[in-house]
Amino acid sequence: MSKEKKEELENHFEKTASQFYTFRTVKDPSYKRKLAKALGVIFFILFLTLFLPWTQNIRSYGELTALNPQDRPQVVNSIIAGRIEKWNVREGQFVKKGDTIALISEVKEKFFDPSMLKRIDEQIRAKEGSLTSYRKKADALQRQIQALRDGLTFSLNKGKIKVKQNLLKVQSDSADFNAMQVELDIAQQQFQRQEKLYQQGLKSLTEFEQRKLKYQESTAKIISSENKVLNAKNELRNSQIELNSLEAEYLDKISKAESELSSTLSMIFDTEAVISKMYNDFANMQIRSSFYHIIAPQNGYIVKALKSGIGETITDGEELVSIMPANPQLAVALYVQPMDIPLLDKGRKVRIQFDGWPALVFSGWPNVSFGTFGGLVQVIDYVDTKGMYRILVVPDPNDEPWPPLLRVGSGAYGWAMLKDVQIWYEIWRNLNGFPPDFIGKNIDEKTEAKDYKKDKKKTEE
Repeated sequence: MSKEKKEELENHFEKTASQFYTFRTVKDPSYKRKLAKALGVIFFILFLTLFLPWTQNIRSYGELTALNPQDRPQVVNSIIAGRIEKWNVREGQFVKKGDTIALISEVKEKFFDPSMLKRIDEQIRAKEGSLTSYRKKADALQRQIQALRDGLTFSLNKGKIKVKQNLLKVQSDSADFNAMQVELDIAQQQFQRQEKLYQQGLKSLTEFEQRKLKYQESTAKIISSENKVLNAKNELRNSQIELNSLEAEYLDKISKAESELSSTLSMIFDTEAVISKMYNDFANMQIRSSFYHIIAPQNGYIVKALKSGIGETITDGEELVSIMPANPQLAVALYVQPMDIPLLDKGRKVRIQFDGWPALVFSGWPNVSFGTFGGLVQVIDYVDTKGMYRILVVPDPNDEPWPPLLRVGSGAYGWAMLKDVQIWYEIWRNLNGFPPDFIGKNIDEKTEAKDYKKDKKKTEE
């Protein structure tokens, strides 16, 4: 290209470019210097910003709940199966503890009788009357057994005395028999001597016959004495046999009475068991009748009726309505990753942003944030829930109170305050994926372990 042609093109480009503001500005050297200074100031400010303090935090989402389990939303169940007869509340209504929510009636044929309690009470009275009769019979049998034992003792003593008397009689008759034997021997010797003297002619026939008569009398007496001894021995044996049979007879009567007493006591125990079961049925029926009224377990608001209409049947344990307890102690349930749990402890400060409340949040500069509320970590779960650990945050008493219109179940966003670092360090930590710095716990681990043991002991008690 020739030099002339080149100059012509440059002149044409300058005429065309002069129509645009940007080209005129760039072409002016003063604008270049101003732009360079502005960029330098901006980069210098950004560089200084890197050395500003930044509060490390752990951010997580959650929802509003109640700190105590009894303050959380619950459902009211029907203990028994029944048929809905009447509703006494409407959704959104405030109820007090013990107020009747609904009235149900029976659906089981076993409990249809409206006078069942009266019937059971009559059965109990009849059984108690039978029990009284059985007890009287048992007392009579015990007295009978005692009388038989007394009679046995008396009869045995009487029989023993009779045996002893017969024994003495045997001994007396035996002594008489021995005396008669001696007398017979003497009479026999005298008779023999008299006979020899008579044969020698020294004694008369009359004297000999008198001696013979006396000998015969002695023989007759010894026979009679022997008979007495045998009769006395027979009476002794009979009295001994009678004594043994008397004891056996009384023992048989006592055994029969004791057997009948055992049967009566068995009937008493069976009747007592039946009465006890009847009392149990009576108490169960009384308690069951109280379940016809579905009552509110505590003060709260009826959230939703899970069953509707009149005449609808329900099964035992079925849910009827859900209720929100009044004046719950609110807490925020946040879910934290397992890697961040070691950095948290009870008493750690947390900033909370509630859904529906306007807020301007700088997580690293909590002092300049707007619309957030303070909280303290109260509970840290010991077991994870689907890979996340739950913590419960309660209001900080030294901070602004939470809004009074908060509702359980609304969303919340929170971040726990950790160590103060510089911004450049926080950027470098996040780029490398490092966790926040660990600065120690606010509560000593030994103290926390003691609190855990105390809570566990109270739970066991």
